[in-house]
Amino acid sequence: MKYYLFLDESGDHGLKKIDENFPIFLLCGILVSEKNYKNVKEKINKIKLEFWNNNNVIFHSRDIRKCNNEFQILFDLGVKKRFYESINDLISKDNYKIISSSISKLAFIKKYGKLENDVYEIALSFVLERTVFCLDDFRDCTELEIIIEKRGKKEDLKLAKHIQKITQVGTYYVTSERIKKIGFKTKFSWKKENINGLQLADLIAYPTAKYILNPKGVHLSFNVFKNNFYTKKGKIYGLKKFP
Repeated sequence: MKYYLFLDESGDHGLKKIDENFPIFLLCGILVSEKNYKNVKEKINKIKLEFWNNNNVIFHSRDIRKCNNEFQILFDLGVKKRFYESINDLISKDNYKIISSSISKLAFIKKYGKLENDVYEIALSFVLERTVFCLDDFRDCTELEIIIEKRGKKEDLKLAKHIQKITQVGTYYVTSERIKKIGFKTKFSWKKENINGLQLADLIAYPTAKYILNPKGVHLSFNVFKNNFYTKKGKIYGLKKFP
């Protein structure tokens, strides 16, 4: 069976200037089978049709929170209530797994300094590693397509080379043989391509980052999808925190 891994980020991956209010970088992966992804797409498109009468609206968590652009309709509290109920129904389904990796920038710099290694690449290594763990448990994966939002020609090329390196040499816990058995394929896509899987990852990423920043706070959105994090033998592998 073919699987997709949709990746979206929350926070800036740079180490030179750190936002005191958001001092982490989080990479969120949504792992879903080709069969289940059809259901996810249909559900998202149904929400778009219900509220905008077309499928061209692109869900972006920041625009939703700020009621920007198309989401100005959410200034109507009645519409906002129905919309959030629809989103909660979408993200509460158990037809996908969340595999995320967060990096605390201040702790990272204190322990390792400002290395040349891209924080994005480090987080990606953790996500891909745990994705292999999860797919090993499923035992039915014949292909994994990794979908990443484009950031720029230089950045995308660097990331593609990093994934290729992981495929060739593996990671600390995953051999290249295990990865090659699955078969990684990578695709970079623009936000305007309106890929629903990337939009689902976007909806999940920010609430996850907020939870990591303040685990004892009130996290209504996070609580809706928290059971979808990849878990094995009681340990949550889908919520990696580093260092």
